[in-house]
Amino acid sequence: MKALALTVMFALRLFLAPLAATAQQPGKVARSGLLYPGSPAAAERGRAMLLQGLHDLGYVEGQNITFTYRYAEEKPERLPALAAELVQLPVDVIVAGPPEAVQAAKQVTSTIPIVMVTGGPDPVGAGFVTSLARPGGNVTGVSLVFGDELAGKWVALLKEALPQVSRVAVLWDPTRPMITATMQEVERVAQGVGLRLQRMAARQADEFEAAFAAMVREGSEALIVL
Repeated sequence: MKALALTVMFALRLFLAPLAATAQQPGKVARSGLLYPGSPAAAERGRAMLLQGLHDLGYVEGQNITFTYRYAEEKPERLPALAAELVQLPVDVIVAGPPEAVQAAKQVTSTIPIVMVTGGPDPVGAGFVTSLARPGGNVTGVSLVFGDELAGKWVALLKEALPQVSRVAVLWDPTRPMITATMQEVERVAQGVGLRLQRMAARQADEFEAAFAAMVREGSEALIVL
């Protein structure tokens, strides 16, 4: 909980930076858009933390800052159109998360600042930023897991903790571009430590049961979830 709170507060600092010039204008209300792939109920906890953090920093919704919310209701194909709606309004900044929302926002604007919360396992590999040190472009924000290197460490630590393991299942979603690079790193490290990987694809929740059944059937001894 503490780590999540710190992450959100750091994101708030990044979020406020593009609004600084706007907020300094007398009577000017900063217009903000929030883009989320899930439902309002699923986003409520994060939204409440965002508003509370803004309030602590002197921003009050409806007074010196406004939010326009767009939710895809678990239909990610709607995200590009919803992002375009925010651009058309327009808003001064877009807060987007997780990665599929960031990607949709980035596709429709190269000028409006985008704050990613979070940018997925590898914001650089996903093409959101040029580098972690110098993001470039109009995207900033935070990522809870930085880089594919960490995924490789999962494999190495698994082998160190369970040296007898030889067959490992990897549960992943092949439709998410940022996961592809992560999978490649997992495979690279696995080959180096003598592990045989079994790719188990699950694009939707209703595919989990079949994937787990296949792991058992094929004798998987451990599982890595991407």
